[in-house]
This record gives sequence, C-alpha cells and structure tokens, in this order.
Amino acid sequence: MLPDKLKSIIIGLCDSVHKRLVHFMASKFWQNPKFWRRFALIALLVLLFSAGATVLWVASLDVSKLESPLAQPTFIYDQNGNKVSQLSSSKIEPVSIDKVPLPMREAIIAVEDRRFYEHQGVDVWSTLRALAHDLKSWDFSEGGSTITQQLAKNLFLPSDKTLGRKFKEAGYALKIKLTLSKDQILESYLNHIYFGEGRWGIQNAAHFYFGKNVQDLSLEEAAMLAGLPKAPSIYSPLKSKDKALERRNVVLSLMKEQNYISESEYLKAMAKPVYLRKDPDGELSGKYAPYVDYVIEEAISRYGFTEDQILGSGLQIYTQMDQVVQKAAEDVYHDNRFFPPGKSDQIVQSGIAIIDQRNGGIRGLVGYRGESSFREFNHATQLKRQPGSSFKPLSVYGPALEKGYTPYSLLYDGPLDLNGYKPVDWDYQTRGYVSLQEALQNSWNIPAVWLLNEIGLDTGMAFAQRAGIPLSKGDHTLSLALGGLSTGVSPLQMAQAYSSFANLPPIL
Repeated sequence: MLPDKLKSIIIGLCDSVHKRLVHFMASKFWQNPKFWRRFALIALLVLLFSAGATVLWVASLDVSKLESPLAQPTFIYDQNGNKVSQLSSSKIEPVSIDKVPLPMREAIIAVEDRRFYEHQGVDVWSTLRALAHDLKSWDFSEGGSTITQQLAKNLFLPSDKTLGRKFKEAGYALKIKLTLSKDQILESYLNHIYFGEGRWGIQNAAHFYFGKNVQDLSLEEAAMLAGLPKAPSIYSPLKSKDKALERRNVVLSLMKEQNYISESEYLKAMAKPVYLRKDPDGELSGKYAPYVDYVIEEAISRYGFTEDQILGSGLQIYTQMDQVVQKAAEDVYHDNRFFPPGKSDQIVQSGIAIIDQRNGGIRGLVGYRGESSFREFNHATQLKRQPGSSFKPLSVYGPALEKGYTPYSLLYDGPLDLNGYKPVDWDYQTRGYVSLQEALQNSWNIPAVWLLNEIGLDTGMAFAQRAGIPLSKGDHTLSLALGGLSTGVSPLQMAQAYSSFANLPPIL
C-alpha cells in the first residue's frame, strides 16, 4: 500500500497533467497545421538520430570471436592429483554446415526459431511479445530469442536477465547477420551450443550420445539432440529417458506442424525407442558437476578467467576435492528421504560445503538438488541467508572466551531491555542465571544478547570478521548476537568460519 502522502502527490500530478491536457485540447492549437508539421519534423529528427546512433553502435560491435574456435579441454584434479572432471567445448571439433544432415538443421529451426530464414537476426514480433511480458512482470525471463540472438548471448554476453542485456543481444544479433550468412550462423550456433553432459557442439553431442558422426544421425536422433539445449540436464537421456523421449516427440510434432516431415515420417520416428551408445566415452565430462560449477565461478571471479578460456584453453586446475566425500554428498542430495517435500513443480533446495579445517580446502560441495543446467545457481556459495542462532559462537561466545570467559561463567537469563531491544528465549522462559555452556547448548537468546552487550559490539564484530564473515555498518546492532545480518551469509562462508574453532586448542 502506498503512503497517504505519496498517494496525494501522485493524484495531484495526475490532476495537473489532466488539466493541462484539457486546456491544450480546448485551445484547438493541436488543430493548427503548423503544429503537426513541427511535430512531424521533430519526430522525424528523433527517429533519424536514434536510427543513426543504433547503426553506429551495431557497426562498432566486435564479433571476431566467431572466427576464433577454442582448442583444448580443461581438466580438473582432486587433492591427490587425479583427474576428476573434464571441461570441453564443441569448438574443439567443429563441423561445417554441409555435414549436418537436413533433418538435424530442420529440427533445431523448428524448436528454436521457426522464422530463422525470414528475419534479419531479430524476430521483431516475438521480441515485442516477450518484451511486453517482461515489462509487465519485470523479471526478464520470457523467451523470444532467435538462433542468432542465442548465439550472440552465448558468445558475447553474460547470462543475467536484464533489459539492457536483451538490447545488447539484439544489437549483436544484427551485427552477426551483417557478417555471416544464414547457413554460417546456423553452423556457428550448432558448433557452440551446449547439449548437456559436458558436451558443446553437435558433433561432440552426436558422438557422445549415439556413438556416431553428425552426418549419420537419424531423424529421431536429430530430434532428441534438438530438444536438449532448452534444458540439457532435465532432458538428458542419460538422466531420464522418459523426459528425453517426451521432449524428442515434442520436437517431432513441431517438425510435422511446420511441414519438415510427413505424417508417416512423424509416426515412424515417434515409434522408435531411445537407443544410446553403450558406455559413452569421456566419462570425466559432466562428472562432479556441483563442485566443478564452483571451481568455474571461482576461476572467473578470483582469477579473471573467462568462461571460454576455462572451457577450451587447456587449463589444468588443481583442487582440494576428496572424491569419496564429494560422491557421498552428491548421493545424499540425490536421496529425497533426507529432505522435506516441496511443491509439485519445485523441490526444496539446499547447499552443503565440507571444509578441511587444517588448510581450508573444500573437500566436497553441492549447491543444488534435482535437475540443473551448466553453472546452476549455487546454494552453497551464492545463496545469502540469515544464519540465526548458528551465528552465536562467532559473534558472542567465541570472542567472550577470548576475553577470559569460560564454559562455566554465569550469564544473565532474565527479562532484558537494552534501549528497547527485548530478546526472548525460544521457550519463552527465563532461568535467572545459566552457564555459558548451557546457554550455547540450549541456544537461549537472552544470555547471548546480554553477553554481547557486556563484551561490546565491536568485539563481537571483529571476531566474526576475523573468521571470514563480511559485515557492514548495518550489522552493528545487538541483533548480531542472534544472527540478524543485513546481507546474510552462505553455507560455505559459515563452514569456513567454523573451521577456526576446529583449529583452536580445547578450552578446559
């Protein structure tokens, strides 16, 4: 609800605009031909200026990357120096468009961009529909991207969902259309797109899933591959043959609808089961994806690598992964018995980070549950939430022990009012005085807030910051004792902070 003062301001502005409009219409000035000539001239000048600026901007865009294919796969190693995962790009093994069978080309066009050969890189009507939806919802998640726009996004732009990124995507698409022919665009798209299981490009995907070169793909195989780019992890036939089959049949239906195949071809292909290559090669590709996703994010944010460099520059990345720990964590996250039920279309998400306190090495990490896509949002590292009572040792009890308190020190546990801040215990009871150890074990709130006030907010904040928790001026309140932070922390940050306790000598 809007505040009354703001409502009155808005109503006043609307009344003012309405009165000016009524006065303008009553003056009949708008009926004067001179007015419309001037209006048309100004509108034309604005249009010409905007068009000229757009042309200059599009012309300035650099799309030379289209001619620079990646070369070698990147390998990731565990703590013992063993290869545990491989990151590669299809650009390692590109294929020319004449080697891609017609059904494969038609399947991709049917499902991704049915007007591919008609528009100039941007499908205006689809874009306007998507833009109208995005402006209404303000989440910029609607589709509408053509094959050319998807190619531009994959090669030149970040994956953020913003209006600015979509305008840039359209600009790059126009520049690509001016640079390449339609067949060249389709060829580049097929050689760059991600098909899941660590496979980029149609040739790598055909060989990985079906054990054959792209030119040997059948209609039903082409349809299955064409259905993967939308959500590779969900529709991967290695993870769910039923979902892959359902998606393949959707593609076949679209091909029939757009007259790429006949009714008899459609029915024959629909009747075919899913046949995959036995024991697909490249078992390292796509392995330990939750951990690898974090490795990629760290390489980008901390060391300045680009995604393209990571996927194809032949990097050798050494980590502190313990394969036994990582596999155990992934097994738990694949077992629904360990998690509460979610909604019918949305499972409960979670993140876990397992740290070796001796050196800070991340032994295992899982950042999501269920099906995921490449570089999925990582709930172990990217999610920021209030830590609640788990923060008490970092903001209160740890610094208190440093200042001379012991596990047996008595803390106040009674009615408390500190400048209007009145914490209560979770059981709504008070016990007068409790030991520090009892307060921690039972997670009582009043003793924690009382003790933080005793040792000082600056002391509590300094300890948490030394443990690696980022804090701001907004956290300088007594609610810090109960984990009330302005931004929140990730599971990884909490695991790293708690490792400091494991490194301290026991307190007698």
